[in-house]
Amino acid sequence: YPVVVADSRAPRDGRYIEQVGFFDPNMKVDGIKLDEEKILNWLSKGAVPSETVKSILTNNGIWKKFADSKKKGE
Repeated sequence: YPVVVADSRAPRDGRYIEQVGFFDPNMKVDGIKLDEEKILNWLSKGAVPSETVKSILTNNGIWKKFADSKKKGE
């Protein structure tokens, strides 16, 4: 499954702005490829991840890096 940045007004399977990774639940090794730099950039711009994507980001440590960067910016 692609991990994408999409406009909330777009249809669920419609056009998206940018693909930032992919997730394959059937693969135990190398089943997740994420572009951390792009994801952190979009999150800093106000992007809100879905529950599933937030879970993936948490499991890969990206959500913690984002939260830490927000604390430093305050």
